[in-house]
Parts: sequence; structure tokens; C-alpha cells
Amino acid sequence: MRAVRELPIDVAPVVEDVVDRFEVRLEYRRRFVRGGDGPLCLMTQRRRLDAHLAEQAAAAGADLRDGVKVDDVELNGDSVAATVGGARIRAKALVGADGVNGVTARALGLDGRELGVALEGNLPYDRLDRDRYAGRLVLEVGVVPGGYGWAFPKRDHVNFGIGGWESEGPRLRDHLRRLCAAHGVEPDELTDLRGYRLPMRRPDSGLVRGHALLVGDAAGLVDPVSGDGIYEALVSAQLAAEAITTGTIDTYASKLRERLDPLASAGWGAKVALDRFPRAVFAIMRLPVTWSALEKVVTGEVRDPASTRGVERRAMKLIEALARRAGDPGRAYEAPPAAPA
Repeated sequence: MRAVRELPIDVAPVVEDVVDRFEVRLEYRRRFVRGGDGPLCLMTQRRRLDAHLAEQAAAAGADLRDGVKVDDVELNGDSVAATVGGARIRAKALVGADGVNGVTARALGLDGRELGVALEGNLPYDRLDRDRYAGRLVLEVGVVPGGYGWAFPKRDHVNFGIGGWESEGPRLRDHLRRLCAAHGVEPDELTDLRGYRLPMRRPDSGLVRGHALLVGDAAGLVDPVSGDGIYEALVSAQLAAEAITTGTIDTYASKLRERLDPLASAGWGAKVALDRFPRAVFAIMRLPVTWSALEKVVTGEVRDPASTRGVERRAMKLIEALARRAGDPGRAYEAPPAAPA
């Protein structure tokens, strides 16, 4: 829901399920279920959401050129140029929103990031118990290094998937088979099987060069612990648009880091803590006070775990303490302390 808060348009036409409960299970054994006061997550499919956003942009005046190749990106002082569908286009600015496999970051020499990997497939509800999954987001923790397994409900099917460190790529099919077995699903029955990469920027990753800016997955803005990138994509897009229209492109990178570094820091910390101490993190997560804090982050009531207060903040600090014991890479995203006056 934190991503929905950033949208200037209604996404109801492409919503396939509304999640109001999270089920978290440790090592396919112990589990807990927590609900919220309202919707926690809207379920859609990226192909439908992306098409909807493109249609809304075109309706607002964008010149949409679908299915064309972009190459030969060139920076020219205070302008940019690129070949789009064979035609040479010049503009005051270029925003690279072409994802993890796009050409913009490579063309600009800004391709510095870590990678995760994931594998997913779908199973129709006529092969499942709809009551088991509808309205419920299932997370399987402690089952794959650097990530988790999931079951996400959609309109007519459930999406089963697994994601982790890039080094887990050769073992993803085995991980997915174990996930399916835990849910009583035959892996061979999954359809639309798809693997993909999850880009996570480094603290010093480049985000802008001249009058060209990167946003979303092209900038490596995927959340390290959740693998989600829609919120970060929308925030970066808004900041990029503001920088271009106000003539302050040189401030884009610093403003994006100010907005998203606290979330990246917490995400990396939680990721390594869960990897190293899955049972301890699971025990902390199931505490009502911890869930209350996480719910506020998920729904966008607070921007990041460090923005929680009182007992909720103390619960988050328990995970931060485990992260430090695990060699927390998230500390590299923290702003240095201000120099004394």
C-alpha cells in the first residue's frame, strides 16, 4: 500500500486481489498469521499494471511508442539524444526506466549493482483451495539463502515463487520444488514459469550522468529484503520529474538517497539478519509490537523502520542488533554523522 500512496491514478481496474492478512512460516513448519486494520497489499500482474500506467501516461499527453528499440544514447552537454525505432530523437533530458535488462544504465556507464534471482510460476484456482490463499500473502522464510518463498493470490490463480542470492540461481528449481511440495502442489503443473533478476544498487552506484537519470529497476532500486521495487520506482520517478521540470537535475541523486537510503539500509540489515539468524528474526517478527511496526512500513504510514517510535522502534532495534552481528552491509547506506559546529 505504500506504493499506492505514491500513485496519481486509480489502479482499481488492474487489482486482482486485496490482501489483508500476512502468513509467515519458518522452514515450512512453524507459522503465524497477522492481519491489518485495512488492506495491506493490492495484488496485480506486472503486465497489466505496466499497460495501465502506459495508457494513463498517454492519456495525459505522453507520446507512447510501443515495441520500438532504443539505442545509441548520447549525452550532449545540456541535452541528450537517442535512436528510437530508427529515428534520432533529441531532448532536454532522458529518464532510463527500462528495468534490470535495459540499455540505458549500460550506455551511461552507471551499471553498478548487486543482483538477486527469482523463479516463479502460476497455478489456477481449480487446482487449489481458494479459501486457503485468497486475501492472504504467504511468506516462507528460512528456506533459501538471501531470500524467501511466496504464494501470492491473483484473480484466477496463485503465483508460487522463490528468490535469493544470485549464487542460488543454479538451485532455484530445486528450491521451487520444495516450496511446491510444502503447499501440496505438483511443480510440473505450474504454468508461465519465469526467472528474473533483482537489481540492488550499491551505496556508491551512479544514478545520473549529465541530463540522463535512472529510476526504478534500471537504477537498482529493488528493496533488498522484500524484492519489491514498485514503491522505489514510483518515488524515484517523481523525484526525477521534479528535478527535470525545475532544472535541478544535479540534485536528483542526493534527494533520492535522502529519501530511499534509510529503507535500503534497513532492508540490507533485515536481509542478512534473516539469513544468519532466521529463527531469532522469526521470533521477533511474530511479536505483536513488531508486526505493528512492519504494518506501518508496508502501508506507508512511516517511510522506513527507523521512523517508528516507542516500543515499535525498540522492536526494530532488536533486528538491527542481529544485523550488526551478521556484518550488516546496510550501514554503508547510513548518512555520516554531521561534523561538530
